[in-house]
Amino acid sequence: MGTARKLVVEVIDARNLLPKDGHGTSSPYVVVDFYGQRRKTRTVTRDLSPIWNEMLEFNVGKPSDVFGDVLELDVYHDKLIGPTTRNNFLGRVKLSARQFVKKGEEALIYYPLEKKNLLSWISGEIGLKIYFVEEVVPPPAPPSPPPEEVKAEPEPAPPAESTPPPSEAAPEGEKPQAEEAAPPVPENPTTLEAEPEQEKFDKEGSSVLMDPPPPPELPVQEDEFNQVKRSVSLGSIPEVKVSNIAGPRPISRASSVSSFISDAASDRSGPIERSSFDLVEKMHYLFIRVVKARSLPTVGSPVVKIAVSGSHVVSKPARKTVLFEWDQTFAFGREASDSSSLLEISVWDPLSAKSFDPTSDVAGHVFLGGICFDVSEIPLRDPPDSPLAPQWYRLEGGGAHRGDLMLATWVGTQADESFPEAWKTDTAGNPGSKSKVYQSPKLWYLRSSVIEAQDISQLTHSKESTYQIKAQLGFQVQKTKVITTTTGSPSWNEDLVFVAAEPFTEHYLLFFLIETRLGKEQTVLAVASIPLTTIERRVDDRKVASRWFTFEDPNEEKRIYKGRVHLRLCFDGGYHVMDEAAHVCSDYRPTARQLWKAPIGTVELGVIGCKNLLPMKTMKGKGSTDAYAVAKYGNKWVRTRTISDSLEPRWNEQYTWRVYDPSTVLTIGVFDSWEVFESDGYGKETLMRPDFRIGKVRVRISTLTTGKVYKNTFPLLLLSHAGLKKMGEIELAVRFIRATPTLDFLHVYSQPLLPMMHHVKPLGMVQQESLRSAAVKIVASHLTRSEPPLRREVVTYMLDADSHSFSMRKVRANWFRIINVIAGVIDIVKWVDDTRGWKNPTATLLVHALLVMLVWFPDLIIPTFAFYVFMIGAWNYRFRSRDTLPHFDPKMSLVADQSLDRDELDEEFDALPCSRPNELVRARYDKLRMLGARVQTILGDVATQGERVQALVTWRDPRATGIFIGLCFVVAFILYLVPSKMVAMAFGFYYLRHPIFRDRMPSPALNFFRRLPSFSDRML
Repeated sequence: MGTARKLVVEVIDARNLLPKDGHGTSSPYVVVDFYGQRRKTRTVTRDLSPIWNEMLEFNVGKPSDVFGDVLELDVYHDKLIGPTTRNNFLGRVKLSARQFVKKGEEALIYYPLEKKNLLSWISGEIGLKIYFVEEVVPPPAPPSPPPEEVKAEPEPAPPAESTPPPSEAAPEGEKPQAEEAAPPVPENPTTLEAEPEQEKFDKEGSSVLMDPPPPPELPVQEDEFNQVKRSVSLGSIPEVKVSNIAGPRPISRASSVSSFISDAASDRSGPIERSSFDLVEKMHYLFIRVVKARSLPTVGSPVVKIAVSGSHVVSKPARKTVLFEWDQTFAFGREASDSSSLLEISVWDPLSAKSFDPTSDVAGHVFLGGICFDVSEIPLRDPPDSPLAPQWYRLEGGGAHRGDLMLATWVGTQADESFPEAWKTDTAGNPGSKSKVYQSPKLWYLRSSVIEAQDISQLTHSKESTYQIKAQLGFQVQKTKVITTTTGSPSWNEDLVFVAAEPFTEHYLLFFLIETRLGKEQTVLAVASIPLTTIERRVDDRKVASRWFTFEDPNEEKRIYKGRVHLRLCFDGGYHVMDEAAHVCSDYRPTARQLWKAPIGTVELGVIGCKNLLPMKTMKGKGSTDAYAVAKYGNKWVRTRTISDSLEPRWNEQYTWRVYDPSTVLTIGVFDSWEVFESDGYGKETLMRPDFRIGKVRVRISTLTTGKVYKNTFPLLLLSHAGLKKMGEIELAVRFIRATPTLDFLHVYSQPLLPMMHHVKPLGMVQQESLRSAAVKIVASHLTRSEPPLRREVVTYMLDADSHSFSMRKVRANWFRIINVIAGVIDIVKWVDDTRGWKNPTATLLVHALLVMLVWFPDLIIPTFAFYVFMIGAWNYRFRSRDTLPHFDPKMSLVADQSLDRDELDEEFDALPCSRPNELVRARYDKLRMLGARVQTILGDVATQGERVQALVTWRDPRATGIFIGLCFVVAFILYLVPSKMVAMAFGFYYLRHPIFRDRMPSPALNFFRRLPSFSDRML
């Protein structure tokens, strides 16, 4: 029995609807449309906050160009109730299918009702739960014996045609017959009819007009194909059908090769688009796919040797079923300098071999036969061409006189479907060096509110006890404050927030009741264990119902009641769980998929190669580098293949990501791998070495022009305790493609960067940083369990896990950044001072004229300022970056040779706790004290100026306050009598007076302000 997907829409309630019946109320009902299907709820009589609690089901079909994948929900007032004569519109909600989740991930969400047009007056919101469910399709009704009898008559015919033994059943001339005979030979007619019957049932059982069902041949062929695949895996199908599948049908891509497609696979409704590979250089490879062999005179596990252009490889041993099966693909690089035009494929029988190395020779093996091909005659294939069908070839020479080998050979590029999983010459056959795509786990914030505990007085004999709750989720441990109570019912009312990864690796959230006794001794009295699968999910700030959980004895196997604890638990899906630094974040979407907005475009990255890499290790007296690149954007990680022993690796791989916010950063890192030595069997110390960092590049999406290809070479800079070092160069090609209208794209800039919950119920900076540290550990632990693993040191480097550690170099660099920002203000102050000093009389006279104009026409002040800013921006347009993308700036980072402080770098890379000698630590501490003294003086000066401003009206100095308020009274009296324009004119001309009319001493107003008292004289 198959399964059918359905969309369930739970219409819960609505709030604050508009009155439409003329009596201050409404009688609303809801109409939902999806894929041309319409469902309606009941009518709630005279209620502006109605409650329906109804469940509507919709059939989910294939994507339709007619209906689209949008769910449309309309709320109306029922005209049958009240004096109205028509169904008044109360609001609308439109949702894309990419926002829907599967059952178990749903949450109650309140969507604001939208207008139908600009003149509509709408208010309120509606609460919905929307999710997909998979239902088992029941078997068709039994009244179909005549079709079964009809199908049973031709059933013996195909076996009669395919009676020859498997070794001779599939010559090329009989393939068309096999293909014609295959369709009417289903082994399970019930399964074949299940899908058409279900479509018929849906069409008859629904009251709405559905899409016309597809032709019946398509589902029959698909079911038969699945049937034959199952039969092949059981080894119970004649060879004719196996050849039929492997020939004309396309080779299905494995899950790991989605590196060459967009991440639209994460959107259930979006099509999967294959990358066009137009950003990178085409690399031609000679592909050999060895499928199987038959009629070999051996009972062992033969191997296949392939030799071309001076390279050779030996396949893995064959799997012995009815035939000898390998199903292995090899890719040999085709360089322009290759002169060999002969491809040799031979089959060997190992006499006694326990293991086989793909790089080993076949000395001592028995030659069974071989085939030779002229490379110039091998066809060229370039996607989207269909894969080349393998054929049977007769082995010549050796002991296999009638042996056949099924294989396919073609010349293709790295865009070929077989390339990611194929053995490649530039990776030295390392199985862990293939291109891979990784997905970060889905991260949630788990909020646990510890309210109170009861019935715990029996656990202690003292009258006054001190209690504390310790919550633990995996390696994350948090504690509440310590509460002293005499009643045995302590109350905390604290929120503890954890990071949880889905699928859940930790299945229980533990709460320990701890008593603090004399001498600060802590004793665990009881424990409560809550399964994570029972915790509710929410996407907004609604209050989740609290529950009581039982405390149990942690030392007893039997469940013994030790009290209870009052908790409020929920998964907060409205937050974005930060695993990257905020200024280089690649994604700001909330955890809950229902809150995701449509993507605004795609970014394509072409990782072309590296140049002039430094040797990272020495093996057998020779420096070598086994480089691979890792790119991260959103929750999708990609890793190129590892090029072995090359200082100028060429990957030429292209990847695509969906972009949801332009203010995000794409990160690319290059690393040196030790995996090739793991496959070569080196010692344990070699295998435990981490992958070395080579360098990193960041590309901000908002700096990319739409549709333009940026092909740049970036230096790979590595900062260590020894200083800054250039490790090489990486060549990248980046392109951003906008997928939304221009106005919608520009509208994104007016939206908040983080989801709503970060503003409604924000997390503290210290708390968010600790949660980020936990998220990094969880992501690293998840990716290290992949195959091949993305190592922990790679993940932490890509996520900038140590970006917030203390660094005196960064303190100085940030100070200079502040100075650079206010340099413009300083320049303006200098220009005003020069103008006031009549250093350029012409400019001063023009400023006088401008002053007169702005004073007499004050409405021109803001337009003049805006026009001035426009002119500055237009002037700077000439100096914009046209071709190159911004990169790390050593000078701004204070790591250039002239500004590098070795001691500061040593301090920056020193671990915690400090491992340096005491004298060096004391010198650093003294230096820090000197810096702290300067900061202390600046803070004291700022406080003094603020206190002087307060002293103007607080009568701390009675005479000064009297003078100030007296002057304020005089100024107010004058401004009441004299027009403000005259006052502004007089003040402007007085300020811009010639230096011969000025005094060199400070002004009386400044002298008066400096004499005001502050609290600095009261400081000890």
